[in-house]
Amino acid sequence: MTSTSQPRTFVLVHGAGHGAWAWRRLADLLRAHGHRVHTPTLTGLAERSHLMSGDITLQTHIQDVVNLFRWEDVEDATLVAHSYGGWVVSGAVEQLESRVSALAYVDAFLPEDGQRGHDLLNEQQKAQLEAAKALGEVSRPGPTSTALRIQRPEDAAWVDAHITPQPLGVSMDPVRLSGARERVRHKLYVRTPLFPQPVFDAALARCQADAGWRTAVMDGCGHDPMIDDPEGLAALLEGLK
Repeated sequence: MTSTSQPRTFVLVHGAGHGAWAWRRLADLLRAHGHRVHTPTLTGLAERSHLMSGDITLQTHIQDVVNLFRWEDVEDATLVAHSYGGWVVSGAVEQLESRVSALAYVDAFLPEDGQRGHDLLNEQQKAQLEAAKALGEVSRPGPTSTALRIQRPEDAAWVDAHITPQPLGVSMDPVRLSGARERVRHKLYVRTPLFPQPVFDAALARCQADAGWRTAVMDGCGHDPMIDDPEGLAALLEGLK
């Protein structure tokens, strides 16, 4: 499979309980098209789960992404956020604005200045977080494939085998935004309607009402379109320029 687009650089930032593994199919497709692709795993997740601690905050994850750009000499990048990754990317672009040429939010949070992750969690997630805090734990369970609406049984089993707990501290810090996200020229919001989440519906509506954003709806996908339909998501990302 080949692409007629010019080679570009993509940085893919995963969501809660996920890791670089979740992007594997999409990353393989983009690399096959000649693109440079980075898939950082945030501190405390997946192959970095041995680093889980109560000291992990949203700023820790923001710094994970900022440091990747600096040490890998990333410039002119398309920075992609999935789900919780919307918090991380929104904070990171404050420091990376000159290095980011496009932003894509894939069923992702689109926070405003001063908001905390805790403010936008659903009731089940808040209950999990409060129960974990009450027990003195530093993480809450990651999402299940059922909750994520993964479409194929074999993919669901793979996801459940890879999901790890999400650090609690990342939901408690407010994100500080000065408008860098809005100043990025090319922006895309992707929604997967099979995954029920009013916060993401509201984010899609905000972007549809803003001429500075493109929007797309991926029917037939659960919350992880990079797993359910990596080809479709690759086409959307390659078209963002």
